Amino acid sequence: MIDPKVLRQELDLVKQTIEKRGMKFDFEALLALEEKRRGIQGTTQELQNQRNALSKSIGQKKSQGEDVTDILAQVNDFKTQLDTDKKQLDQILSEQHALQSTLPNLLDESVPEGLSEEDNVEIRRWGEPREFMFTPKDHVDLTERLGQIDFNVAATMSGSRFVVMRGQIAKLHRALAQFMLDVHTTEHNYLEVNVPLLVEQQALWNSGQLPKFEEDLFHLKGERKLSLIPTAEVPVTNLFYDVILESNELPLKMVCHSPCFRSEAGSYGKDTKGMIRQHQFEKVELIQVVHPKNSSRALEELTSHAETILQRLELPYRVMNLCSSDVGFCATKTYDLEVWLPSQKCYREISSCSSTGSFQARRLQARFRPDVHSKPEYVHLLNGSGLAVGRTLLAVIENYQDESGAVHIPQVLLPYMNGLKVIEL
Repeated sequence: MIDPKVLRQELDLVKQTIEKRGMKFDFEALLALEEKRRGIQGTTQELQNQRNALSKSIGQKKSQGEDVTDILAQVNDFKTQLDTDKKQLDQILSEQHALQSTLPNLLDESVPEGLSEEDNVEIRRWGEPREFMFTPKDHVDLTERLGQIDFNVAATMSGSRFVVMRGQIAKLHRALAQFMLDVHTTEHNYLEVNVPLLVEQQALWNSGQLPKFEEDLFHLKGERKLSLIPTAEVPVTNLFYDVILESNELPLKMVCHSPCFRSEAGSYGKDTKGMIRQHQFEKVELIQVVHPKNSSRALEELTSHAETILQRLELPYRVMNLCSSDVGFCATKTYDLEVWLPSQKCYREISSCSSTGSFQARRLQARFRPDVHSKPEYVHLLNGSGLAVGRTLLAVIENYQDESGAVHIPQVLLPYMNGLKVIEL
């Protein structure tokens, strides 16, 4: 959520953000609700003052033997009016809160302006794409003929955008996830956590998934409205729901390997072939909880941690600073890592690393106490993929193929493959 003070005192800044993001928002409705809130709160305060004054006079008049029947009636009338006003105020506050919750985060000053992903700015590149002496195949053509990646059998049981992996490819997929976890826990000092894959609606709202991404979620039917997580970011950030940390506990860093489930609403026709865009996929998620003054530095650090995985795997990639219209709802700034795919002859997203500032923390009521004498302040939350396992798998398959169609195992993964050096496909 955006700081209510910003909405009241710096509304032009919010309007600029909406414009830069290429979005629309009913600011007139927001202002009208604020005007109603102020009016009713002013009336309520005046009624409370009058009622308190009358209530105080009752005791005095009684002690002097005076009749207080009329005063008691007035006090009762004030109570009835206050109850009515309170209901109206609660309704206005509810409408105000619902409307404000659809506002995206403010953008960092370093975010480039742009209307589409074409306006994203490249920050740096690492590695040189391999020059093949043959026409490289895509990951589907390389693996599907032997059934090690099987979309057809997955479709018979689950429909499109699901996959079955078998044998050595399944092992390679598992090895990648284990390698990522080992690097992040032993070298980058993240605490590994294992979290629920089903969450309540409140947890989704806390993390910023609702109301914006309602259609992208898979919901369960039943008495309880539970949903499958679209990312481990949801349950991991909710570990800090209504928590007050001490300053010396920051920063906190967590890593979580989990399946993710997304309906991909509105993406039909995009990446229909292969494992780029699936309804179910696995991801190793990085989360940092930091002091606000260290937020910018933490984003650079978290991004570098995700980059480490690509560098160790010797996969060429580039880092993109997303433009204003491409930055996610909760993010104030985002770096995308894009890995080189030989079959497509282009870079494709494999990780998004974002700072949400205090935006998510306000929803979560995640705070810290600067010192023992200070009132709590909001922490800053950051998240990033370190990495998406399926997309890393297909990048390895394509970049490490040879002319015979075999896939060579990257050096850093050999300890996880029980001596297997080549997957003969």
